[in-house]
Amino acid sequence: MTGRRVAVTSPQTRLAHARRRYRGPWRPTTLDPAEMPRAIALYRAGRSRAVAALAALGALVFGLPFLLWLWPALDEVRVAGVPVSWAAIVLVPFPAMVAVAFWQLRRAERTERDLLAPEATADADDDGSGGPAAGAGKTPGEGAS
Repeated sequence: MTGRRVAVTSPQTRLAHARRRYRGPWRPTTLDPAEMPRAIALYRAGRSRAVAALAALGALVFGLPFLLWLWPALDEVRVAGVPVSWAAIVLVPFPAMVAVAFWQLRRAERTERDLLAPEATADADDDGSGGPAAGAGKTPGEGAS
């Protein structure tokens, strides 16, 4: 051994110290006061829709065993030698959870689009031409061809 002391730190610690050293204190971004009502409305709409998705997941997770308890005859019905109740436990929950996730994602995207639509149409109308904007109906990133 050389007798030399070496400080050992994780890469994350080094990054945190470097960030403080080079950029100054880190502060979270703040919203413009004019955007705050829209952000609150988006948060509330998203929260209420998320509660519906969570309720659907809860109904799935707790409802499937209850349904199988109500119909014990499904234990005796077999498909390819496997009881239907077992197949339902294995094959139903995960595709249903994926479907609920996609459903929630589409609803969240629609909520954001609906809340941001007035701003987008106001920007498009201010192009100075007096009519609809040349790029109306196109998604961001699509250029005129």
